[in-house]
Amino acid sequence: MADTVLYEVSDGLATITLNRPEAMNALNVATKVALRDAAQEAAADTAVRAILLTAAGERAFCVGQDLKEHIGLLVTAREAGGGQVMSTVREHYNPIARALVEAPKPVVAAVNGVAAGAGFGFALAADYRVVADTASFNTSFAGVALTADSGISWTLPRVIGPGRATDLLLFPRNVSAQEALELGIANRVVSSDALRSEGEAVARMLAEGPTVAYAALKESVAYGLTHSFSETLEKEDELQARAGASEDHAIAVQAFVNKEKPKYLGR
Repeated sequence: MADTVLYEVSDGLATITLNRPEAMNALNVATKVALRDAAQEAAADTAVRAILLTAAGERAFCVGQDLKEHIGLLVTAREAGGGQVMSTVREHYNPIARALVEAPKPVVAAVNGVAAGAGFGFALAADYRVVADTASFNTSFAGVALTADSGISWTLPRVIGPGRATDLLLFPRNVSAQEALELGIANRVVSSDALRSEGEAVARMLAEGPTVAYAALKESVAYGLTHSFSETLEKEDELQARAGASEDHAIAVQAFVNKEKPKYLGR
């Protein structure tokens, strides 16, 4: 894995850190490949019970595509008479977003600075966002004559509604941390000094929780947004049966009876 993305697993928590602070954590090819591999590994690893996505430096969480590299790829493709420059969406962005959204465990994004373009998309792919008070969000795509990617056309309308999402996509602008909190993009805003510790605390709390139930909750919310009430009731029945059969449910009930704090196993 390239050193532009750091990956660490400790006590059930996988921490993925974008590590190009000198480039505002822009996504060049090496970084996209490393981020894709890390996200997929964390999602598939049964020993991982929560994922924390964060970034090095203070200025940026991720400003999206590395346009300096991208323009070179565009020139090369044109000189060669074609090419699939935008295959990065299929090869990198889609697998990254899918791994985060569909991970059978909670994903927390600790957003330390500017989150733009795909960086915004990957933050939205997380289930919970802890945001520094100095951070901001920008869709950016229309500003470089592109459409949405990184799953943002699916996640953003679900977070803030289709009208506001369309506004931010058609007219890209910086959304401050405070406005992000008001819109629901941020779940929690903290001082920049406290971001790493707060983000890790939230992620570790989730890593110690009932992982099967968390996975079912993620699936039920996503399902309910695109299915009828009757279909959703059926899905809830299916998922509740799964959660009810977990060891963690038995542990929770026994702990409740004994008036103790449950110690979940994540299974």
